[in-house]
Amino acid sequence: MQRRMLSSALFAGFGAGLIAALLQFYFVIPTLLEGELYESGEKIHFILNGTSTSDRTAIGIGSDWFRHSMTVSFNIVTYMGYGLILVGLMALAEMRGLTTVTPRQGIIWGLAGFVAIQLAPAVGLPPELPGTIGAELAPRQAWWLGTLLSSAVGLWLIAFGKGPIALLGVAFLAIPQIIGAPQLDTFWGVAPPELAAEFATLSLGSAAAGWVLLGWLCSYFWTRSA
Repeated sequence: MQRRMLSSALFAGFGAGLIAALLQFYFVIPTLLEGELYESGEKIHFILNGTSTSDRTAIGIGSDWFRHSMTVSFNIVTYMGYGLILVGLMALAEMRGLTTVTPRQGIIWGLAGFVAIQLAPAVGLPPELPGTIGAELAPRQAWWLGTLLSSAVGLWLIAFGKGPIALLGVAFLAIPQIIGAPQLDTFWGVAPPELAAEFATLSLGSAAAGWVLLGWLCSYFWTRSA
């Protein structure tokens, strides 16, 4: 069982992490690198020539291949870890007779992972572009972790609970958002807000695609090795 879980997670994580990295290179990293220009002061927004405009830079992905290789490696390792969690939960659900995992269901598992780990925390703490200012780090980390765990429990209860238990799952999803993430009292970022919004959207979109692929691959390798 453990060998089956490990092999399924590693194969799925490698494939999903590689594709997620490619999506980031195409969509996310050019926006990230442009944000770094504002963070370093190489580009200035709001006060350039007395106007509130600045031109977009066709920056591409750059030529820092060591950094790019680290991005690919980090994505693969991260998605392997996500894969271990996902396959473990799939195995637990099957052992308890809650469901029979299929590749088609794996897409739903992947979407649930995306909601719990990426989307729910992003409601209060969207992905931050360099040059975007955030609240104090420690409270944000605590809220992020609490939201992740609460959302994961909530989704499990909604999926496999019955009657009032499923409604309790909705409460687990809502509580972190009702509490709210730590926020700034003032806004003073140096990057254009349009660029920050684009970065957050592209980051979440790439993550959603990676999670859907991960869920499908995990369920595919899990069922194939049965």
